[in-house]
Amino acid sequence: MEFNKVIQKRESVRKYSDTKPTEDQVKYILEAGRLAPTAFNKQPQRVYILKSGEALQKMDSVHPCRYGAPMVILVCSDKNAASNFQGGNSYLTDGVIAATHMMLAATDIGLDTCWAGVNDVLKTQNVFDLPENIYPICFLDLGFRASDFKGVSSDKKRNPIDSMVTIL
Repeated sequence: MEFNKVIQKRESVRKYSDTKPTEDQVKYILEAGRLAPTAFNKQPQRVYILKSGEALQKMDSVHPCRYGAPMVILVCSDKNAASNFQGGNSYLTDGVIAATHMMLAATDIGLDTCWAGVNDVLKTQNVFDLPENIYPICFLDLGFRASDFKGVSSDKKRNPIDSMVTIL
């Protein structure tokens, strides 16, 4: 799909069918996350595919926004592997960029997503038995929208460009 069409089509889907993404579709999405730019190419993103009933129940126990998705990608970042440039650490930014690449890749191949930020980092680390250095950033619901999902694209209101851009 043409890139401009991908970014226009992508929306947060809040009701999914039971149809699961194929292994090839998931690989395509993961490759997009792997190719995401990271500070100094440190590549700290760590991704967990939640598809078993047990893993999805764990997700449901820490976040209410799965909306029936048959699969969820838990996007994390290794704080120890990220760049520490000028006193800052890039782990959050690097993970968010990878998540965005994966959302757009899913849209490109006809899958739907919904971004859900991690509400309770410690609880999520405990429930998924993540090491202390692995920081959970977001859940990406992944699947196909339910046939009766109405969507929000037509209601999407965006501020005009001049409200966000200042030319210096």
